[in-house]
Amino acid sequence: MTQWEYLTAPVLVHSTKAILDNFGRDGWELVQIVPGMNPENLVAYFKRPAQGS
Repeated sequence: MTQWEYLTAPVLVHSTKAILDNFGRDGWELVQIVPGMNPENLVAYFKRPAQGS
């Protein structure tokens, strides 16, 4: 059974693609993205297989 690790990260609206591409290169899969505390920010939730899985 796969074990997962999770990450929550802020994402700036004006550079969303570049930020998400960087996380993807590090092996993170985007699970969900939701509005942040102000209109210029989003909050992204990621997962990836845990080390040793």
